[in-house]
Amino acid sequence: MRDRLWPVLNVRRRQTPACGASRRGAPRSIRDERVPIGSFCAICLICGLTWGLLVGCAAQSPPRPPRIERPETVKDLTAAQVGQIIDLHFTAPDKATDGQGLTKPLEIDLFRAAAPPGGKAAPAPSAPPLAVLKGSDLARLTSAGKLEYRDSLNRAEFQRLVGGFLTYQLRGLTRGFRGRPIESAPSNTAILRLLNVPEAPSGLAVDVTASALQLHWSAPSRTVTGQPVSAAGRYRIYRSDTGTPGSYTAVGESPDTSFSDASFDFGHLYVYRVRALITEASQSAESADSPAVEIVPRDVFPPAAPAGLSGVYTGKEVDLIWSPNTEADLAGYNIYRNTAGEKPVKLNAELLRSPLYRDTTATAGHRYTYRVTAMDTNDNESVPSEEAVVDVP
Repeated sequence: MRDRLWPVLNVRRRQTPACGASRRGAPRSIRDERVPIGSFCAICLICGLTWGLLVGCAAQSPPRPPRIERPETVKDLTAAQVGQIIDLHFTAPDKATDGQGLTKPLEIDLFRAAAPPGGKAAPAPSAPPLAVLKGSDLARLTSAGKLEYRDSLNRAEFQRLVGGFLTYQLRGLTRGFRGRPIESAPSNTAILRLLNVPEAPSGLAVDVTASALQLHWSAPSRTVTGQPVSAAGRYRIYRSDTGTPGSYTAVGESPDTSFSDASFDFGHLYVYRVRALITEASQSAESADSPAVEIVPRDVFPPAAPAGLSGVYTGKEVDLIWSPNTEADLAGYNIYRNTAGEKPVKLNAELLRSPLYRDTTATAGHRYTYRVTAMDTNDNESVPSEEAVVDVP
């Protein structure tokens, strides 16, 4: 009955014979032992689970803490005064302090501290921030890898703070768990003294010459606060190829109200602005921009008339020679001939590339008058050279 209800596993086990029988060479006896198969399977299952746990624990890597994306510290913050505006420039961080790139959106908190005239500059500004820049603001204000923010002072603020100090600082941050800010260390501080700059120059105009664009304008007579300009300043000239914000670069300075820009090309668009520039106690500041002036210079300037024309009859033809022109846009020369009472006739079908010509059509018994003109690449023709008279016997 028990054998039918409980499966068994037959295991043959050798039984050690009695000592006496072994010595007498008696045959060994073998008996069967029955082990319950349920117990055997349970033992195998426990061993398998234990081995799996041991292998799994050995293969599992140690837990890693979540990455904290703390932006790198900004170290290149600068501030410059342009009229009643303070231009701030810096490079926005694109990496975290662990050296890896930021994957979370960057925000910039910008701070300002103001010290009135007679006080000392604040070592570092504190909350609340002057501005919070994020997302589209950062993209809109970034040009050529630099971010520019313009802190505009209204007239009342400027009147109150002129002669005092402005201190700027910023922090970058990302957002962690539940929007918790993860802030960078404070940036370097940018400090400037607010100067009473002149008003913007006026009346800017540009004249085109063959070798330069000549700028001239009117000097401002009063400062932003309405005071008379006490000393003659300098001027800084800016130029752009498009006129779009952020595209202007300084091309020079002038001690008076004129400037010559020789670095230009005909047919190219140029946009100019001028600022008055003052310096006090080793600090410089600029006025607001003059109204911009656009110009596309056209080449309407012919080359100089060729010089040194001379001719000689060689017995078969008339040889002409003259001094070469030196214009960079010179295209070639035309040669003209006439006799008494006749209009000049152009002898060459194509432009002459070198300053010499051989007239093989001259006939005996005539006196010929020759002149030469120079042509540039824009089809501007010079006035004729001096005459060369040749008698053909």
